[in-house]
Amino acid sequence: MKKLFAILAVMGVMTLGSIQPMMAQEEAAAAETAVVEEGGIHKELKTKFIEGDAGFMSLPAIALVIGLAFCIERIVYLSLAEVNAKKLLTNLEAALEKGDVEGAKTLCRNTRGPVASICYQGLMRIDEGLDVVERSVVSYGGVQAGYLEKGCSWITLFIAMAPSLGFIGTVVGMVQAFDAIEQAGDISPTVVAGGMKVALITTIFGLIVALVLQVFYNYILSKIEAITSQMEDSSITLLDIIMKYNLKYKK
Repeated sequence: MKKLFAILAVMGVMTLGSIQPMMAQEEAAAAETAVVEEGGIHKELKTKFIEGDAGFMSLPAIALVIGLAFCIERIVYLSLAEVNAKKLLTNLEAALEKGDVEGAKTLCRNTRGPVASICYQGLMRIDEGLDVVERSVVSYGGVQAGYLEKGCSWITLFIAMAPSLGFIGTVVGMVQAFDAIEQAGDISPTVVAGGMKVALITTIFGLIVALVLQVFYNYILSKIEAITSQMEDSSITLLDIIMKYNLKYKK
């Protein structure tokens, strides 16, 4: 029985030894195939870009680059504007319970984001009454909302422009096709194909650019809505905290 186990163990080791080189060869072949396919896709895209007439294809490409620059700037700004509002308001409440208004103001000044700015504006007018604080918070909240939406109109502009820039290539391609038909005096697929290719490729590229920018734009809008909702909730909580402070220290 022990000899049988020993024989089986030796056979298993030999089998594994033969399988591992085969697996390594298969993985290397798959990697080479992936590299070839990747190079093929890159080459195909470059070929289509040139076939679509680089002059007309560059217009949607420029719109894509500039639109993505605005999108990245907004995403970075909105990411920095997000803070832990609950923690901030908890610290503000703790400071105001002690009557430390200046400490609460310092906390707001040292915290980034629109929520902290709104709270600071409210604390600046804490001695002028709750109505004044409420009006100040609402007014400054509108200002902060404007900062959040800054630059979004440019993104929508490039979303609308990208298909139009693609259609310019479409119109030019159709004109080239008709010119080729006129010169050849014959409507054959070979004569029409060149102009039609330019027309279709530029249109497709313009639509792809618009779709990419639209995805980023919707993501930006979702972040703006989340921060705006946080600002509104924080404003209500701040008014409640200030009201408790007035009841405790303004009797």
